[in-house]
Amino acid sequence: MAEATNVKAKPAAKPATETAFTQSPNFGAGKFDLPKVEMPAAFREFAEKGVSQARDTWEKMKSASEEATDLLEDSYTSAAKGAVDYNRKVVEIARSNANAAFDFATELLTVKSVSEMVELTTSHARKQFDAYSAQAKELTAVAQKVATEATEPLKSGVTNAFKKVA
Repeated sequence: MAEATNVKAKPAAKPATETAFTQSPNFGAGKFDLPKVEMPAAFREFAEKGVSQARDTWEKMKSASEEATDLLEDSYTSAAKGAVDYNRKVVEIARSNANAAFDFATELLTVKSVSEMVELTTSHARKQFDAYSAQAKELTAVAQKVATEATEPLKSGVTNAFKKVA
């Protein structure tokens, strides 16, 4: 049988990464706890009031921005509808003017004399001038209507906002 040897186990070596510089010395100081301090009621009320006011302000700003977004959507919708109406009017006027030009050309083909041609041209020019004036008035009226309808939501929204502030 093998003889038993009495070998004392060596204490475990410190890890190679830990050195005397990385170890914090323990001078026997105990754990230092900060004392629990009761906040004065006035300070607590002041802080709670500030949080409450910030929350109220946030809600008001959120509400105002939602209203502004709705106003802009309404305004853009009105402007888009108005642009379509205006463009339809322009196409209608262009069609009317093209038809008048073709009618004038057709009538010119039936002219038998220079005096008849001058009379027809003068008559056509007078009719077209009157038509252009009426068309310009119509387009102006449509443009004014579009501008009024597009800005009305913004105007009423701003008025309401100032009433809320005042």
